[in-house]
Amino acid sequence: MTVAREHVLADLRERISALEGGIARRAGSLPFGVAEIDATLPGGGLARGALHEFAGGGAGTVDGAAAALFAAGIAARTTGQVVWCLTRPDLFMPALAQSGLHPGRVVFVEGDKEEDVLASMEECLAYGGLGAVVGELVRLPMTASRRLQLAAERKGTIALAVRRWRRQIEANDFGQPTAATTRWRISVLPSVDLPVQGVGRPRWLLELMRSRAGECAEFEIGACDDKGRIDILPRSGDRSDSESRCLYSA
Repeated sequence: MTVAREHVLADLRERISALEGGIARRAGSLPFGVAEIDATLPGGGLARGALHEFAGGGAGTVDGAAAALFAAGIAARTTGQVVWCLTRPDLFMPALAQSGLHPGRVVFVEGDKEEDVLASMEECLAYGGLGAVVGELVRLPMTASRRLQLAAERKGTIALAVRRWRRQIEANDFGQPTAATTRWRISVLPSVDLPVQGVGRPRWLLELMRSRAGECAEFEIGACDDKGRIDILPRSGDRSDSESRCLYSA
């Protein structure tokens, strides 16, 4: 009986994998353009018809801003309008523009509660034809994340969930399972040295915490440029948090 059960489970896993693979092939992927990162992701980039999850390495504003800027850089490299769903309208648009996401491409959808954000994300994903759908969330329950994943798959639109903590205890929720295809953690590192005195390019520790059908990895990268691009950079001794800190206005 046990052997027969294992055969049935193995067959189901193969069928599910084939279905997911077919969806991924139809929607395609969005490469980072960095060989070391793209090589770790099935399909050579972020799956377009899928949900991807981002969080700062800590509960502070600086790391949280870095996570949002990283998501903004991804959205910037898509084609079409970008919908950004949130409960607090405190994003600093010049910071998003510095990451390649032009204000003219962004449609903001504000809700009173996180349930409103989830509903708005799902509705926008169901609409289709958008470059990306971004949502700022503290918590992302498994059921809600599964609905977003399925909605993204149906239309082939990329969904980006930015986990925005308000308290240290909320950051612990990132360890709970979700249906996201990939999960990323971004932390601010000392900035890149300049040949002259001044503010260097922000530098992040990028951790791939989960990748469906892939492996975990971590990279030290230069923050998104004005085209939404990142690259691998060497270590630096100077720290500058100013560009990440200014993403959210007071």
